[in-house]
Amino acid sequence: MSDSSAPARTNTKTILTARPSGIPDESCFEIVEEPVAAPAAGQVVVRNEYLSVDPAMRGWVSAVANYSEPVPIGAVMRSFAAGEVVESQHPDYPVGTKVMGMLGWQQYATVGADAIWRKVTEDDLPLSLSLGVLGLNGLTAWAGVREVLRPESGQSVVVSTAAGAVGSLVGQLCKAIGCRTVGITGSAEKVALCVDEFGFDAAVDYRSSTFVDDLAAALPDGVDRYFDNTAGSITDAVLEHLNTHAAMVVCGTASISSWDPWPTGPRIERRILTTRARVEGLLAFDFMDRLQEAVADLAGMVRAGELTYREDVLEGMSSAPGAIAGLYRGENLGRRVIRL
Repeated sequence: MSDSSAPARTNTKTILTARPSGIPDESCFEIVEEPVAAPAAGQVVVRNEYLSVDPAMRGWVSAVANYSEPVPIGAVMRSFAAGEVVESQHPDYPVGTKVMGMLGWQQYATVGADAIWRKVTEDDLPLSLSLGVLGLNGLTAWAGVREVLRPESGQSVVVSTAAGAVGSLVGQLCKAIGCRTVGITGSAEKVALCVDEFGFDAAVDYRSSTFVDDLAAALPDGVDRYFDNTAGSITDAVLEHLNTHAAMVVCGTASISSWDPWPTGPRIERRILTTRARVEGLLAFDFMDRLQEAVADLAGMVRAGELTYREDVLEGMSSAPGAIAGLYRGENLGRRVIRL
């Protein structure tokens, strides 16, 4: 229950102040302070320890129609966060419970149970992992590979943004099945990371002037499965190598900076027809009922040393306003979080 003797708390939070036309930067946000709201019946106050920085945030603040309502101007920036319950008016979440959920870019979140995705019970693993391999990223990779892409041993799998939080997991999950994995990433340093740490059989740099030739050399037997996090010219290059009855999962469109005007490029219909390929979109929110199952599987793999992960940790709320833009500039090596 709530501790009525607790001193008054001040909440530091980052709010959205302007609607960006493309990728949101520092000019779109402001850091403000206000008293922490007391929890009503059925609510808790969570002291956030880690805030998430996700590519999907670009869509969450956009005025263009998306799969979720845009964050209102003047509202705290929508985000996943992980922390500890410090006040409670909810019997299922007593003080001291570790949780993760849609808690926002703020130090304290006064929320109902519907904002909490799960209790974090993996006390032997870092809490920050609940925002990455044991959170939405993990669910996305796990469901994308297991339920949508469905690769088989011996098949060739290509993953774009292969050094990222989702792509690196996809590559490792496919490798564990017995696939040959090829990663696409954005620097020589990340190419080495994909091969040396994440176990890809090969990786190529899409920023290289020889990208198209390098990709062809890495795919002597074509592509059976493609996990797409970028769209755009990267995907155009991969499509040329699709094998008959290939499958492609569209998880992200990071290379498209704006949907106004509507982006154009090579038309893929003929290629899909002639290869009889399957193309399917992926949103992890469709697999929320599998979250606990995914977390259990992935946590076991982390403990067994079968999954490697990287974190890019920014310090303090002051780093939040520029964090999304930095993500799209490729500044991070690993899953980007903010430690409060």
